[in-house]
Amino acid sequence: MQIAGVDIYVNHPVLHLGATDWVPLSLALNAAPAAGCDTHVAVRVRPQRGLIKVRLFTPPYDPQAPRPNPEFTTVFDGPLPLSDGRIAVGDVEQQTRFVHRAGDRGQFNVRVAVNTPGPDANAIDIVIAGPSK
Repeated sequence: MQIAGVDIYVNHPVLHLGATDWVPLSLALNAAPAAGCDTHVAVRVRPQRGLIKVRLFTPPYDPQAPRPNPEFTTVFDGPLPLSDGRIAVGDVEQQTRFVHRAGDRGQFNVRVAVNTPGPDANAIDIVIAGPSK
């Protein structure tokens, strides 16, 4: 089930998602389409040429409701702790930030998929399952 969606404009080619606290300086994307650390994921996106469409989903999926795009490529699939149960999505320059409550605090299983991995990505589907016990 889709629980949220936002369009974000970015000047820099990196979008962060994860816990609502500060992104650690140690999170380095380098040349990869995405990279993760203990609390956040950095995703390479297409900057300054339009909005980046971000959609958040939780299972189970209603057959009548929007679903994650099966043609997107998964760039991150793993656990992320959300200390307050909220997930934040924002540009690396911290100009734009979207926060949505995903549930109770805890460790969530998060899958991030993009329409085109790398510098041309302009759509991201995030599936949040959990919190895991």
